[in-house]
Amino acid sequence: MYSIIDIETTGGSPKTEKITEISLLIHDGSSITDEFTTLINPEKRIPAFITGITGITDKMVSGAPKFYEIARKVIEMTENRIFVAHNASFDYGFIREEFRQLGYTYSREKLCTVRLSRKIIPGLRSYSLGKLCSELNIRIENRHRARGDALATVKLFEMLLEIDTSDQPLYRDFLKR
Repeated sequence: MYSIIDIETTGGSPKTEKITEISLLIHDGSSITDEFTTLINPEKRIPAFITGITGITDKMVSGAPKFYEIARKVIEMTENRIFVAHNASFDYGFIREEFRQLGYTYSREKLCTVRLSRKIIPGLRSYSLGKLCSELNIRIENRHRARGDALATVKLFEMLLEIDTSDQPLYRDFLKR
């Protein structure tokens, strides 16, 4: 079982920035079986350039739950599942830092679809989610929003699983703790 995740944030560093939106899609290897998506109040202002990319405003998150209010849901939806994300170290780093600030050590086996794509589909110019999806004819709705990007990652992941027909799936070589 997999938990395919995407987040939006106030910036690029988990040490100084915060999550503004999260989407977790539970996947059984063939389809989505459960999902959870919410805006998150980052308890800080969202820079204008980030709002320009994501469309997420301070007003939108002002009444949203704070991370600690959804932390249990994140734990439950990722427990005993492989944490899958496009550029997994980014999403995982932010989530791990949010938990660290709550005094909890968050540890999951993780799988990065960027690294996996490079191995299974070598030779592309770019492995960004947008470029990969364009190259593979995967439609992304609501680009730079957590659920839209998570759904695109699901489609990409399913395609990678389909392409990789080896007895020992290649993705097993990319699992990280």
